[in-house]
Amino acid sequence: MIPDLEISLLRTFIAVNETGSITSAGRLVGRTQPAITHQIQRLEKAVGKPLFQEDRRHLNLTRDGEMLLGYARTLLSLNDEIRDRFQAPDIVGHVRLGVPDLYAAFLLPAVLSGFARAYPQIEIELRCSRSLPLRAALEREEIDIALMTRQPDSGGTAVRSEPLIWVAARDRPVEAKGPVPLALLPVGSIYRQHALDALGHVGRSWTITAVSDSIAGLQAAVYAGLAISVFPLCALSPHLRRLGRAEGMPDLPTLDIVLQRKTSGVSAAAEHLAQYIVAELGTATI
Repeated sequence: MIPDLEISLLRTFIAVNETGSITSAGRLVGRTQPAITHQIQRLEKAVGKPLFQEDRRHLNLTRDGEMLLGYARTLLSLNDEIRDRFQAPDIVGHVRLGVPDLYAAFLLPAVLSGFARAYPQIEIELRCSRSLPLRAALEREEIDIALMTRQPDSGGTAVRSEPLIWVAARDRPVEAKGPVPLALLPVGSIYRQHALDALGHVGRSWTITAVSDSIAGLQAAVYAGLAISVFPLCALSPHLRRLGRAEGMPDLPTLDIVLQRKTSGVSAAAEHLAQYIVAELGTATI
């Protein structure tokens, strides 16, 4: 009979897989390289199967390792959720969170769901808008915290980096020559500016066929085959395909996502939400 699996062994197993290195995994979980190796050996003995292929220089999972990985992530998530819930102080409050609808749709659902379970007495009011209006709302103290794309002259706590990519409808052809039909956010958007700058740098002509303040509007134009657009990698859905040099599209930069607080300070409830978002999104994988 397989014994109950230890959470610490599963945590190490996930760390080794995600970092691809015994040494890096050791730094991540705070253990020495020999301790990491010993933990993996213990886990393999417990399940009775090799979890990594014999060539340990590349640390590729076996089929059994791939199967265990999904279960391990689920168990670790539940363990951490239970731990956070019972460690959480009984904080009551109302937090006004600002976030672009693109990040709200693709980055925050699981984060906010977990936070709501851990802090059921904190009420979250969500305001969706582009990053520039959110910054202004913070200055007017209309919201408490905001998750935004970093602007050239803005600060904030770094949360994660997102590569920008060109996207088109999965079943629509894209001409490698001629003006590029674009669906973009309005003037002032850093996504829009990077798209036009990149096309200008390679001398590719373009025409704007759709402008929308929302991700839904951009998606509608792209899905209909009217245009291509620029999304962060996290928003790449099964209905879209990524375009690159093969289609004549230039490289795009990687942008930083930051969390900012209103200048006069925030409540304990808002600070707990801010720290939770930074911790969860900073370690999330795509």
